[in-house]
Amino acid sequence: MKSNLTTLGPKADKDTVRRSNLSLVLRAVRDEGEREATRAGVAARVGLTRAAVSSLVEQLLDSGFLTESGKTFSGQAGRPGTALKVARTGPAGLGVEVNIDYVSVCVVDLAGTGRVRLTEHLDNRGAPPAEVLARAARIAARTLDSAAEQELFPVGVALALPGLVSGGTVRQAPNLGWNQVPAEELFAASLAALRPDQPEVPVSSENEANLAALAELWFGGLDEIRSFLYLTGEIGVGGALVIDGELLRGAHGFAGEIGHVVVDAQGPECRCGSRGCLEQYAGQAALLRAAGIEETGSGIGVAELQRRARAGDGRAVAAVVEAGRMLGRVLSGAVNLLDPDAVVLGGIYRGLMPWLSPSVDEELTGRVVSGLWSPRGGRLRASSVAGDAARGAAALVMQDVLTDPVAYAAQVAYAAQVAGRNRSRAAPA
Repeated sequence: MKSNLTTLGPKADKDTVRRSNLSLVLRAVRDEGEREATRAGVAARVGLTRAAVSSLVEQLLDSGFLTESGKTFSGQAGRPGTALKVARTGPAGLGVEVNIDYVSVCVVDLAGTGRVRLTEHLDNRGAPPAEVLARAARIAARTLDSAAEQELFPVGVALALPGLVSGGTVRQAPNLGWNQVPAEELFAASLAALRPDQPEVPVSSENEANLAALAELWFGGLDEIRSFLYLTGEIGVGGALVIDGELLRGAHGFAGEIGHVVVDAQGPECRCGSRGCLEQYAGQAALLRAAGIEETGSGIGVAELQRRARAGDGRAVAAVVEAGRMLGRVLSGAVNLLDPDAVVLGGIYRGLMPWLSPSVDEELTGRVVSGLWSPRGGRLRASSVAGDAARGAAALVMQDVLTDPVAYAAQVAYAAQVAGRNRSRAAPA
């Protein structure tokens, strides 16, 4: 019987191994951060010979993914080595968060450093999806121009979108009123129309809470914590679960819709079509309404809520405490089911933690099985300022570059060539 298996030839095997080793070396240098990496140190870390690492490093230097500087001394016998760093120019990732009342765009480099950030407060509710995504594309185009000035060339765009996202489409985003919106296609068309003289950049998409959780994992202050439940409060309430450093997406990619867990079956009607969802008690609109603050869609309402809470305003404090109580009830079920190391609260909740966390902790302590939750256990945390969806989206693009730098080398070189050509045309005679 003829086998259906295809045997890779020697060349394919060698190419595959080399590409994998290039990724190992690039990640090893990136993981050193501000510390100086040397060829010898990288060889010891990844388990390859010094000669093999030197060859791989030369290829990464030629491609513009690494840079090297003066001699560094390891304190061991032998000649000093040159210090290696990931390049601060060249490949980059672009993240675009489209939310109900703002659009935020971020560019990160190979080191994961945020290099450019533009945020605009926009009321996207009720606007046609194509118009919202065209607005986002205009902000992204300006961000790309700023990145090019720093000789950064994004190799991909990741959209961070609210609601159920899969296959490039927003299946449902109740607060935006979106259903079956081909977000990637619409955004890509708008961006290409704005930049006709620039190379097209591939577009991907993911749920915004998932990307915020990844940003918290990669850049936040979680230390050794690799399994956590992330909750973000905006107009809606989103959630994400990270287990052993990997995002849990669920069978259909929709895991984490904690904002639509029912708190009270007879409660107020939710935009999702159900009643009494958590979002109706702990979302931004519910919080501001309970505190007697007008929702403006510009972020001013949340700032005013914080100001009043700091001043001891009884209605504002009561609104936040009650939201925390509802959050704690829903989170206790999730903690009982999933047993995460930590629960991380982001979005608007981060700034409300002084008044929010006691009631959340109280509910968790009373409802998590066998008294396994302690309000002094450090398992309830505020997100870091680094844990935002736009940065997570941009960093997700760079994960692909780190996995296979060879696949992106030609794209970066071509983008740099086009940018140089455009600068020459724009220069005065």
